[in-house]
Amino acid sequence: MEVKQALVRTEAFVAKHPRALTGTVLGLLSGFAITAFGIAPLAPNAEELPRRVIAEAVQPNDLQAQLAELAEHQIGLSRNDLTRSSDTADSLLKRMGAPDPAAALFLRKDPLAARILQGRAGKMVQVTADASGTVQAMVVRFAAENPIQQATHFTRLSVSRTADKFTSKLETLPLQAQTRLGSGSIRSSLFAATDEARIPDVIASQMADMFSGDIDFHRELRKGDRFSVVYESMTADGEPINWESAGGRVVAAEFVNNGRSYSAVWFQDKATGKGNFYGFDGQSKRRTFLASPMEFSRVTSGFAMRFHPILQTWRRHLGTDYGAPTGTAVRTVGDGSVDFAGWQNGFGNVVFVRHSGDRTTVYAHLSRIDVKRGQRIEQGQRIGAVGATGWATGPHLHFEFRVKGEHQDPRVIARASEAVTLPNYARGQFLQTVASIKTQLSVAQTMDGGVNGAE
Repeated sequence: MEVKQALVRTEAFVAKHPRALTGTVLGLLSGFAITAFGIAPLAPNAEELPRRVIAEAVQPNDLQAQLAELAEHQIGLSRNDLTRSSDTADSLLKRMGAPDPAAALFLRKDPLAARILQGRAGKMVQVTADASGTVQAMVVRFAAENPIQQATHFTRLSVSRTADKFTSKLETLPLQAQTRLGSGSIRSSLFAATDEARIPDVIASQMADMFSGDIDFHRELRKGDRFSVVYESMTADGEPINWESAGGRVVAAEFVNNGRSYSAVWFQDKATGKGNFYGFDGQSKRRTFLASPMEFSRVTSGFAMRFHPILQTWRRHLGTDYGAPTGTAVRTVGDGSVDFAGWQNGFGNVVFVRHSGDRTTVYAHLSRIDVKRGQRIEQGQRIGAVGATGWATGPHLHFEFRVKGEHQDPRVIARASEAVTLPNYARGQFLQTVASIKTQLSVAQTMDGGVNGAE
């Protein structure tokens, strides 16, 4: 009984005088390297009270040695960035916090290192430097220089420093696929939403293509529309890339437009080796004609009356104009053969493609032409690049769709074109694919505009 009363009195004392107790304990500890003490407050019979022993080791000599070593340590930096078209060797290193004149000179003089700033911008650069900004190493990753390998490989350019000597090395290595999930909500446009969710542009473009038969992304998109996507992202040394040549592909997606839900999954027929997007009901998402001849574009002039910028008169516009920078890839919207490829009056560089059913598509004002007359081409194949040749006030693509010589609205034709059907023998395999992908889409739907990578 006396022990219990003593414990009660001890708890009351600690609660009432915490600072006094702390000061007493610290005073006891200050004179010892290793100190043990028992809790024995003002109790009449301390021998009978429970004891708890706390041991604390204080080693001032070791602590001083660690502080001295830390003071001598040179803290460095490692930073990642993308090259810009305006970059010089000096401006690139300065922007990355490593204004090293010797390294900049090497980037200018060494044939391999000079490739960092040659060609297209957007190369992934990683710089490692010491606390003074002296470059120790650089690793640059970009699309494989061999066009045949660009979908499967990347180029790694390494620069290393030993004392005052730099060396460079160029390697071609395989890209790695990584399954990722993403989701987002529409506020202004599809590409703004996918940018916010850190989803690559090439994936956004594929989503627009796969749902183009269901949704007109230029006219029918609504604020508050939602999407979720499972996709394969290609990585270089584990770093996600956004190169047009190797940007990965959509595995499955769901899009809710104006309250109506649309789903699709990529399915590859093992018998034929051909793949296509299908709705979960087995209906193909692929149409005979794509809705747009460009992956990234904005309509600047539709199939309607307009004021002609050169002739300065109101005229019927018999096609669709897509604004885009010079050099942007132009693709054929359907299978066919090249009927004409060359220069033609106001069209400038133009390609005519003949399709089945007496249908023809026209691609005008090109800066370059990548096909020849009589050549067979497949849907989505590159046929040229955006330009401003002929009667054009700026870089854009003029696109026309003709049926038996009569001009038609390309988007109406695309949405009404024939669907590619799923073979009956592949339906069992397809249903298994759908069942496994639904779980991943459910997880993606719970994400709020973010992404999650998993091997």
